[in-house]
Amino acid sequence: MTTTKVQAYAAQSATSALAPFRITRRGPGPLDVEIEILYCGVCHSDLHQARNEWHNTIYLCVPGHEIVGRVTRVGSRVTRFKPGDLSAVGCMVDSCRSCPNCQAGFEQYCLSFPTFTYNSEDKHLGGHTYGGYSTNIVVDEAFVLRVPAGLDLAATAPLLCAGITTYSPLRHWKVGPGQKVGIVGLGGLGHIAVKFARAFGTHVVLFTTSPNKIADGLRLGAHEVVVSKDADAMKKHQGSFNFILDAVSAQHDINAYLSLLKLDGTLTLVGAPEQPLPVTAFNLLLPRRNFAGSAIGGIAETQEMLDFCAAHGIVSDIELIPMQKINEAWDRLLKQDVRYRFVIDMASLKS
Repeated sequence: MTTTKVQAYAAQSATSALAPFRITRRGPGPLDVEIEILYCGVCHSDLHQARNEWHNTIYLCVPGHEIVGRVTRVGSRVTRFKPGDLSAVGCMVDSCRSCPNCQAGFEQYCLSFPTFTYNSEDKHLGGHTYGGYSTNIVVDEAFVLRVPAGLDLAATAPLLCAGITTYSPLRHWKVGPGQKVGIVGLGGLGHIAVKFARAFGTHVVLFTTSPNKIADGLRLGAHEVVVSKDADAMKKHQGSFNFILDAVSAQHDINAYLSLLKLDGTLTLVGAPEQPLPVTAFNLLLPRRNFAGSAIGGIAETQEMLDFCAAHGIVSDIELIPMQKINEAWDRLLKQDVRYRFVIDMASLKS
């Protein structure tokens, strides 16, 4: 197998800043697609992983799993891509492909665990996988996505994680016209969830702790915006929601939102608070409410999501940055000083 050295930005420890580093990529095998990375979104999980906040990071760590690029080379048995095609890679680059979940198209729930785009075992070169904070990547075509024409490429990048994370539960729980849907939190996930819920034809209510986000929530497609600190405003919505998507990763009172569900309503958590969220039993028992969770989607569903976005003109609201500003961007991310996703212009890594 041929290999090549490519430029990347990497963390060498939990406390070190991201800095330039040359990593090894494999040359494309028969089923592989080589992609020149044009844009890479900045996900909060990049920061968690690089700083070992989940206590499983392997160093050297090259983050990045919201990748949009252009195909440069393909293997001899590749059928779906050719050089010059616009392509994308999300959170996974492989799975066992044989377990019941993989066979059903739920590679994200692979019983042997999916191979993540970074910080997973590299089945080809040994060691571990490196992500999209780099000039190029090589991925099996089964895990490469097609970018539909007409989408802004930079603003498409966050769809590969934030987009599919919110699209998948909305599709799974079959939200649609005639339903009242709540979105909790207007951040990187929540702002795309509002756009999706509106495009699905639901009545969208955004919940935020920040009064200064009311105008933005309405601009993004919410029919109503409720400041969740206002007890009277919350009370007006008691028992009225078919579905609520909770995109908040900070500690918060989950019971305040469970009580807003009607009979057989569902609250699905896509945010990941560090500590457990206490649930009052009677908030589930009366009247028969569901409290669920959801991760990203499988490959087929992610492609469906990208096609849906092209049909409805949905992309993320972004701030484009050069690679050299990534440490500053991470500091701002911790302060929630971005509306609503950072995206790295990877051309800056070559300059």
